[in-house]
Amino acid sequence: MSLEQWRALGEDTSVRSELQEGVLIVSPSPTARHQRAIMRLGVDLHAVLPAECDLIPEVDVVLDYAFPSTARRPDLVLTRRATGPLVARDVVLVVEILSPGTRRVDLVLKRFEYAEAGIANYWIIDLEGTPRLEALTLVDGSYVGDWVSGTHTSDAPFPVTIDLDALA
Repeated sequence: MSLEQWRALGEDTSVRSELQEGVLIVSPSPTARHQRAIMRLGVDLHAVLPAECDLIPEVDVVLDYAFPSTARRPDLVLTRRATGPLVARDVVLVVEILSPGTRRVDLVLKRFEYAEAGIANYWIIDLEGTPRLEALTLVDGSYVGDWVSGTHTSDAPFPVTIDLDALA
């Protein structure tokens, strides 16, 4: 499927879809716990958001226009104010909250795709057990970073402190 064919499908709020190398990927809607964590993180980030940025939940981001195209829908996207469809070069940070059905995709495949697309920051949040966050920064084409629990304080992409336990 081309990017144009995928876009022609229009909005469908009954499922969550992404385009992975020309293949339509459909997954069930996230759980209430997952959505609550996105909302709480969004509130925390919005409070310190630079004026030139937007914070958008579950929006399509085109990673690769070339056929077969790839477009992902991260749980949360921090972007420079952009008009029109979002593309990777406009994205400052993507956040994925792990779910049982997407865990491997978020930890392995999306890590590679987001890095290859040049997205500077990728946060992965794991709510199983003690909530933790892997804050990844793009360095020489690959992500580097460590898992943290409790409180995450960062200067990238802007100064922020997140109470990870409060997300759960």
